[in-house]
Amino acid sequence: MSDAPVVEHPRKRVLGALGQAGIETTRTVGSAYGVFVRTLYYLVRGRHEPGAIARQMYEIGNRSLVFVSLVMGFVGVILVYQGGVQTQRVLPDLSQLGATFLELLVRDLAPSLAALMLATRVGAGIAAELGSMAVTEQLDALRLSAADPVDYLVKPRFVASIVMLFVLTIVSGTVAYACGLVGARVFFDLSPRSFVDSSLVDPVDLGSGLVKCLAYGAAIPILSAHAGLSAKGGSDAVGAATTRAVVHSSLAVIALDFAISFGAHALFGGYSR
Repeated sequence: MSDAPVVEHPRKRVLGALGQAGIETTRTVGSAYGVFVRTLYYLVRGRHEPGAIARQMYEIGNRSLVFVSLVMGFVGVILVYQGGVQTQRVLPDLSQLGATFLELLVRDLAPSLAALMLATRVGAGIAAELGSMAVTEQLDALRLSAADPVDYLVKPRFVASIVMLFVLTIVSGTVAYACGLVGARVFFDLSPRSFVDSSLVDPVDLGSGLVKCLAYGAAIPILSAHAGLSAKGGSDAVGAATTRAVVHSSLAVIALDFAISFGAHALFGGYSR
């Protein structure tokens, strides 16, 4: 008999890797969905602690306000400048620059960019905090005390994230539009009266932006908390949980953005007027 090693076909390795990735993804989605369902249950029938929610609103909203607003301000200037330059290559008329920019902000840019920045800052923080509690057996101590960590730790962050993402979107979107107005004045000598124009914003745009805020605000704490709660091992597990939280939250924002935008297009015939 030959003792030569059996060489696995490359196609089998690729299919095996894809199958394993699919299984892990399905398992993660199912586990995160379980955390989401338990959070909704405790939101209705759990303890009511306004103080815990207020503390999380401060951590999530107040401490992210400067960071999110600063980034959105630069984004506003950059987008208005690039949009104006590209428009001038086709048409000399920039009268619709402000209206178009406002429509994009309300429909997509303000909630999506604010959520992506919140996923990097807040999502990592939630995963690190809960992951540290998991590896030091503090979560087990809560369970032994007949307290569900989802009720005590996830629910306040869930409520605070939804509320504060609405606030951050409005504030940072306003900052982005104001910085875009200044950029239009400096780069294109466009008057504020011509730039400030809400004629292109309709209820579909507004509704799409609000639904995205709700979806993002719910997804970020659930996925981040799930990554932290599932951490096992030592300090390296906390780092891995933090990475998973940022990656999963960012992917969820992108996927939800596509799904909601596609749904709005399918239900209302797009954004045509």
